[in-house]
Amino acid sequence: MPEPVFTETMQIGIVVRDLDAAVKRYEEDYGIGPWEFFAVDAEKAPDILMEGGPIGPTRNATAKVGSVWWELTQPMDEESIFARFLTERGGGVHHIAVKAPDYEGVLAMQTEPLPLTGSFMDVQVSYLPTERDLGVILEVFKGDPGGAKTDEE
Repeated sequence: MPEPVFTETMQIGIVVRDLDAAVKRYEEDYGIGPWEFFAVDAEKAPDILMEGGPIGPTRNATAKVGSVWWELTQPMDEESIFARFLTERGGGVHHIAVKAPDYEGVLAMQTEPLPLTGSFMDVQVSYLPTERDLGVILEVFKGDPGGAKTDEE
């Protein structure tokens, strides 16, 4: 068995249709929270490329459950990878972020284009094209993703 490439689960990324309703449900029905809200778009994250173009706008909220961040993402457009996921699957787990001690090595192993890559608030981030093989996109970071937040508005 080969050495593990990923050493820790860091985040679960869930696409939702209505961020405010989802946060309310997670808090009131399941006790998950508190939540931090932030927005991401091409202006706030100019170095992030999604499928070769600028990132689509999203509203997001994160909460920590144990040592794992839960990130809810509401797409604010109709063309982004998140919007397509919502249309095709109706929402749900979109990506799982994992710790990769050799970030560059993981990227070098990829033979297909990365669905998302770039930097945001001093954190290098990439989505790996693992959906066909694993049923979910894996996200890898270089830096501390827990600090990668912006004000919502």
